[in-house]
Amino acid sequence: MLHLPTAPWLHYVGDVAAWATATAGGRWVYLHRRGAVERLARQADPSYFVTLAIGGALGAWLLGSLNTLRDARPVLSHSIAGALAGAIVAVEIWKLLRGVRGSTGGPFVVPLALGVVVGRWGCLFAGLADQTYGVPTSLPWGTDLGDGIARHPVQLYESCAMALFLLVYVRALRAGRHWATAHGFHAFVLAYAVQRFAWEFLKPYPPLIGPLNVFHLTMMGLCLYALVWIARGDRTGAAAAQGGALSVPRPDEQPVRDLP
Repeated sequence: MLHLPTAPWLHYVGDVAAWATATAGGRWVYLHRRGAVERLARQADPSYFVTLAIGGALGAWLLGSLNTLRDARPVLSHSIAGALAGAIVAVEIWKLLRGVRGSTGGPFVVPLALGVVVGRWGCLFAGLADQTYGVPTSLPWGTDLGDGIARHPVQLYESCAMALFLLVYVRALRAGRHWATAHGFHAFVLAYAVQRFAWEFLKPYPPLIGPLNVFHLTMMGLCLYALVWIARGDRTGAAAAQGGALSVPRPDEQPVRDLP
């Protein structure tokens, strides 16, 4: 069993580190994927980013707090999964109202993935107070967060899973792989949802339907969202290859609004 020194305030240290790393990731995207960034800047006005921020904040607090409703003492909480889901819903509504028909998420993949990779370490060192710990385990890497119980370090499982995705994604971008250039954001959502769905079985969260908790259900929704977009994009590409009209949706690296 690994004994880990913890303190609730270390969560904030992790948050600062995650934001700083995500900012550096955004800088990398600007330098190496300039075309995608400039296209997004031309097509999305400030209301896009306001909508994204509001949706992310509402989703984070709503989903995090819903997860505690069945506790003996429910508390307000927040969740990165809720932030992602809320931001997606808000942006899709914005796109529908503005007539934007393609993906706008490509430039956010690297910053988001880096934020998860680094931020989860802050969750781990925050200890039991963070309420993101795993269930007890007898595995040799079980971690004692201060109560003498060896637990699955699920925070590190998630960090490592998303680090692996980021490595594969960046290599695919440099190689010009279609899935990375055309569906990078959807691949990120799918990867995040699949790995998070798996780790939820190792957390002591209250179930809602059978063994599934609120995050299981949210991850299922995110998987469906990503797969639908990828399938629609593949059908569009096939139609274009056969000489058909190219309609919706266009990939991450293409213009995202129909212009007159």
